[in-house]
Amino acid sequence: MGGSARVGKLAGIDLFIHWTFPLLLAWIAISHVMQGDSVGVAVEGVVFVCLLFACVVLHELGHALAARRYGVPTRDITLLPIGGVARLERIPEEPRQELVIAIAGPLVNVVIAAGLFAFLFLASGYTGALPEELVGVGGNLLVKLMWVNVALVVFNMLPAFPMDGGRVLRALLATRMSYSRATEIAARVGQTMAVGFALLGLFGNPLLLFIAIFVYLGAGAEAQAAATKSLLRGYTAGDAMMTRFRTFPSDASLKQLTDELLAGTQDAFPLVDDGAYRALVTRASLLAAIAEVGPDARADTAIDSSTIRAGRGTSLDKLADSLSESTSNTAVVLDGEQLIGLVSTENVGEMLLVRAATSPQRGDSEAAQRVGDRFVKTAAAS
Repeated sequence: MGGSARVGKLAGIDLFIHWTFPLLLAWIAISHVMQGDSVGVAVEGVVFVCLLFACVVLHELGHALAARRYGVPTRDITLLPIGGVARLERIPEEPRQELVIAIAGPLVNVVIAAGLFAFLFLASGYTGALPEELVGVGGNLLVKLMWVNVALVVFNMLPAFPMDGGRVLRALLATRMSYSRATEIAARVGQTMAVGFALLGLFGNPLLLFIAIFVYLGAGAEAQAAATKSLLRGYTAGDAMMTRFRTFPSDASLKQLTDELLAGTQDAFPLVDDGAYRALVTRASLLAAIAEVGPDARADTAIDSSTIRAGRGTSLDKLADSLSESTSNTAVVLDGEQLIGLVSTENVGEMLLVRAATSPQRGDSEAAQRVGDRFVKTAAAS
């Protein structure tokens, strides 16, 4: 994730901390000092936040380890001031698997809260009744940490995307209907809850307004992603690839490529030597190379190292995911070492727009139109 520094590994998964996280700790310390608190109180406040986010990391690790059980790797875990993010390679569409992965994170917080409760209860001396300090949310650092873990469970299990409860709801619905329909219903539930949060925020806690925006946008993004996956499922790179394009040898000049860029609509140029694909030069890498080494340099000085390779039978929904996460918006389609096509986000969008124009079913046509427009606009903006 951009702006994050790697701090190590946890269970074989890279752990990153976003650059804004140390600013949060500094703000906590300064806030205590400005309130007239002692240095000890300020240090305790910083330690509490660190322990809280350690629980958040363990929560995300719970998701990651559950996903690993089903063969889904986790790219990394990133700690942000607003929480943690475990980036899974994919979300399983088998309901039981998604249910287990979604609920694994909150279960970690349940275990932490229960463990802290047991420790504090025993440490206070068994009297047959709950110690008074464990009933309220005040008390020492460990008592606060216990109640915060309880709050994390409650908040994360709200049936609204992007919280875990939204994924649990979708998984349960998906046992009785299609994955895309289950996502649509779960997203609507989440957005309805977001409206409720917003109304409460207007007449009460302003923090609920922030939560409402977070939930509403997260639910919409989840529904959009599911619709895209549903529309592209069953298609391959071969169905969307562009087969009419110009190639250049590796020793062509950058000026030759820029002349083609200005003269036509092609903005990605494959380098092919003796019939074998070598690399791809994109508009961005071309312009960067010209600025650095000049127009007379060889074309292979402008190679885009982030280019994605695919086969004719590569699933189009997976390829579209890869394109959306890459700095290059074009993938090369190969048959061995032979280049047979190019797939860009624009190609995917145009294929969906054609589908929208030819589909006899109105619902399918409208969905394809929306998603197709989004791909085309994304390509135009890049």
